[in-house]
Amino acid sequence: MPTLSAHGLTVAPPNGWDAQIYRRDPDPLPDPRAPETLAPFGGAESVPPIAHVANFGLPPVRGDFGGGAVELMESGAIFISLLEHPVEEAATALFAGQAIPWPFAGDDFSPDTLQRGIAGQAGLQRFFVAEGRPFCLYVVIGSHRLRNVLVREVNAVLASVTFA
Repeated sequence: MPTLSAHGLTVAPPNGWDAQIYRRDPDPLPDPRAPETLAPFGGAESVPPIAHVANFGLPPVRGDFGGGAVELMESGAIFISLLEHPVEEAATALFAGQAIPWPFAGDDFSPDTLQRGIAGQAGLQRFFVAEGRPFCLYVVIGSHRLRNVLVREVNAVLASVTFA
């Protein structure tokens, strides 16, 4: 897949991966299949961007943290969500002083970190600031048992991410 760049984010996923950088509809209709979608924002330009990257086909309807996608994952699957937060949150305790957190080790992944527990899967969540912009990184891997193998692929994708 070629390098994607939009909304001040760039990612270069490996060939065969699916990826999208987008902004949510500022006033979406509720989607019962994506219950974790955040509340509406006030206007399209105020909606922070989201990057989703996966080594499987992303479904067209999915939540910010992968609802609708993670249920499709097999043991070797990887789902990465990078969600920007409003810039004024960069100074809050959640983000303050937190630099880009990768690379990761296999033991950084835990079944207890998942938004919705799915047997066998593991995840991680980190909050950080890059170029003055606050982000939440949420990663799900299809197999906790294979975490030491899958983390190498996660780190390779994340190493390609740049922030403007």
